[in-house]
Amino acid sequence: MLGYDALMRTTIRLDDQLLADARSLALRSGTTLTAMIEEALRESIARRRQAPVTQRVELPTFRGDGLQPGVDLDDSSALLDLMESDDR
Repeated sequence: MLGYDALMRTTIRLDDQLLADARSLALRSGTTLTAMIEEALRESIARRRQAPVTQRVELPTFRGDGLQPGVDLDDSSALLDLMESDDR
């Protein structure tokens, strides 16, 4: 198994403009394109590792056993009409 400090050659496909921007930034920064890509990958991986883990939230429900027959939560107009009707 290769260690983390082992170097591997690989081929990646990049958008032409992204590659041009990265090359230009590397030149202005006095570094190599490889170093720029490595840094970007390390930063991206570190951010994803630090992302908070979301927990499932249980919302309370009151009176009843769920939606009434015929209620379509995707139809906001009909839902509003139903909530404003006197037949509740």
